[in-house]
Amino acid sequence: MKNLRSLIENFSCECLQGSLDTEVRSVVYDSRKVEKGSLFVCIRGAVVDGHTFVNEVVEKGARVLVVEEPVNVPKEVTVLQVSDTRYALALISCAWFDHPAKKLKTIGVTGTKGKTTTVYMVQSILENAGYKVGLIGTIETIIGDRHIPSENTTPESYLVQQYFSEMVEEGCDCVVMEVSSQALMLHRCGGITFDFGIFTNIGEDHIGPNEHSSFEQYLECKKRLLSQCRIGIVNRDDEHFEEIIDGHTCELETYGFSQEADLRAADEKLVTYPGYLGISYTVDGLMHFPVEIDIPGKFNIYNSLTAISICRHFKVSVENIQAALKVAKVRGRAEMVKVSDNFTLMIDYAHNAMSLESLLTTLREYQPHRLVCLFGCGGNRSRSRRFEMGEVSGCLAELTIITSDNPRNEDPQAIIDDIKTGISKTSGKYVEIIDRKEAIAYAIHHGEPGDIIVLAGKGHEDYQIIQGKKYPMDERVLIREILEEDREKA
Repeated sequence: MKNLRSLIENFSCECLQGSLDTEVRSVVYDSRKVEKGSLFVCIRGAVVDGHTFVNEVVEKGARVLVVEEPVNVPKEVTVLQVSDTRYALALISCAWFDHPAKKLKTIGVTGTKGKTTTVYMVQSILENAGYKVGLIGTIETIIGDRHIPSENTTPESYLVQQYFSEMVEEGCDCVVMEVSSQALMLHRCGGITFDFGIFTNIGEDHIGPNEHSSFEQYLECKKRLLSQCRIGIVNRDDEHFEEIIDGHTCELETYGFSQEADLRAADEKLVTYPGYLGISYTVDGLMHFPVEIDIPGKFNIYNSLTAISICRHFKVSVENIQAALKVAKVRGRAEMVKVSDNFTLMIDYAHNAMSLESLLTTLREYQPHRLVCLFGCGGNRSRSRRFEMGEVSGCLAELTIITSDNPRNEDPQAIIDDIKTGISKTSGKYVEIIDRKEAIAYAIHHGEPGDIIVLAGKGHEDYQIIQGKKYPMDERVLIREILEEDREKA
């Protein structure tokens, strides 16, 4: 239980009625979770507006309401009006959990791609050096031995603070987390001044209904991180670098291949043998040592450079960095699955044109016999993504296998037809197989010596959403089933 005054001391609000000395038993933004003595924050969502539930939550016992507009409730209920209830929720949550971010070294990673791989690399390096690290990201939240599956890249602000608090209780020294543009736009990280804010890159993604209205707005949201951290670490090679750093308030460091970068990669070399793809390079600039990672691609040089840039501030030894990067693996990020001695099969989360182009371009550098790309696109998302991904795959892959991803409420065939529209701009060959398991089986059964086969789009996800319902579907499970069925037939 906390006194209301202690929860609102860091932001301005107007008390429309009631008392600021009210005792609060819980902070809630979901009307279903209200109990006697709750403080309820009325959040305006894309679908639901919390203001419509004020009478319901008062009947359940809510003592305090935080609103953006006046509401008609009994006079004994305290009502606080603010300009933005999401921002208020963030600051109230910080106070409710006694500002746990101040008790941790906080690392926030934003960017269009590379966030997930980077946070796992950071975790691997720091843990190898003896730090206890919490993690919040697209795949999961990790607190000690607990792995909590994620619903959003960055959770709602109350949950962020709750996780931080639990990390403190668990004895964590630091936390590394993915910070999405939506999180920055919706103040999910409000009240946190990150010790380190990382900007990996930016491209045309997350622009459309219920996301961002334009690239400019997307960039504006992303770059807020550089005004919400003490030390900012930015990819010097990004074509939007000057726009990214415009207006930053933090101490700035850079990384990349550019000679202007503070931490640089040089002498990169591909490492390959049957069923294995990797890369090596030399770190130069602020540090100097060789690195080899068991994940393919130039973009993973960027990811590992980002991790090194961060961990340098934790005084991690070169030996620890090298050892940790050698074993760092990320589920669904260039994840190689052994199915044959003749060709390489990997699972990757590439789910937009930018990430798919980056992945396929990188894999072409390994000079495969054929590059085979299997993917679909999500329903209820921007149609332009489908055209763009189709065109990218058609240009870079010898064979595209078009299948279903998360059709959501759309007709899977209609999504496939949009992808075909993109492919039709190229000379790329393709087949279409709606059922994803059948499509994967086709890829495996038609694999040729020296092929690299990419299952793109699902990555770490272990489900498929069809007509609003979530069904279990893990590509690793599907692959095992296919191989077992093949053995039974043999």
